[in-house]
Amino acid sequence: MALWQQIPDLKQLNETLKNTIGEQLDIRFESFDDESISASMAVDPRTHQPYGLLHGGASVVLAETLGSTASYLCIDSSKFYCVGLEVNANHLRGLRSGRVTAVARAVHLGRTTHVWDIRLSGEDGKPSCISRLTMAIVPLGEKGPAQR
Repeated sequence: MALWQQIPDLKQLNETLKNTIGEQLDIRFESFDDESISASMAVDPRTHQPYGLLHGGASVVLAETLGSTASYLCIDSSKFYCVGLEVNANHLRGLRSGRVTAVARAVHLGRTTHVWDIRLSGEDGKPSCISRLTMAIVPLGEKGPAQR
């Protein structure tokens, strides 16, 4: 697969979420193809804001979890690691229950940065959030941007 340096192993990716916020929010890696990877998350009291809607911050957690994992799968992890630089989200529609699914597609896979477009939608397929994630690609042995 041209996009991936490492072919995604969904079972292994889901295991990496143990004892993380991803496990707490029931995030699950679902599928991948040559150009994208997807994950879903529960929409229930764990991810609600006080008025019973999916919390925007939870949507961002899903987007960043998916996009940062996608970046990791696109690098040579024996030489580099990746860290988030910026994430934004436009919340388009509220969700109250079920699962929200996110699909990440690369916009830019450069030598030092990756940019991902991540689209979230409800079970009805209607968009609920559009997020963009920028990742820094850092050589092993160097400090990341936040550590300098």
